[in-house]
Amino acid sequence: MEACGLGILCCLRRFQQPRNPPPREVAQVQLDTGQMGNEVVIVKSGKRICGSGAALANAAIVQNKCYFEMKIQSGGVWGVGLATKKCDLNKVPLGNNSESWVLRSDGSVAHNGIIRHRIREVPEEGDMIACTYDHVELNFYHNGKHLHCPLTGIRGTVYPIFYVDDGSIIDVNFSDFVYHAPEGFQKIMFEKNLL
Repeated sequence: MEACGLGILCCLRRFQQPRNPPPREVAQVQLDTGQMGNEVVIVKSGKRICGSGAALANAAIVQNKCYFEMKIQSGGVWGVGLATKKCDLNKVPLGNNSESWVLRSDGSVAHNGIIRHRIREVPEEGDMIACTYDHVELNFYHNGKHLHCPLTGIRGTVYPIFYVDDGSIIDVNFSDFVYHAPEGFQKIMFEKNLL
């Protein structure tokens, strides 16, 4: 009897199909729910920010040249740019400390409490804002047009940052771009994907 039982067990093992591991999810660059202000709401799979405060993306900028976009879904107070993890995500507007470099909804481009530039045509609801960064300059684009108001002297490990207040809703875009990235610039990639 025991020999027969073992034979059946061996027979069953022969016919078992090898298990394929479940497919791994490909990590997406998106807004980081672990790095956001207390009054921030992130929805649409990490692609929309509303409420009050700021959120960092979940990927640091490690490649040579990167590009990302945002769409102003609803007006109000907003900002976009780069920041370190030391940035206070509850205090808006950003650009008032040494940890953030941003274009603000009032058309000012600021860092460390200093307005470095002011753009003429203030972006409105429905407009697209894009950023390029090459570890030398952070540049901004309005509906595909280069604004020629760079920020330089950016130090440390930085992340894309977005902030909202006063009813603003922003959709962020890290891959399927509305406008073509300038030559040589590409979507943000995780460090392991660059190897």
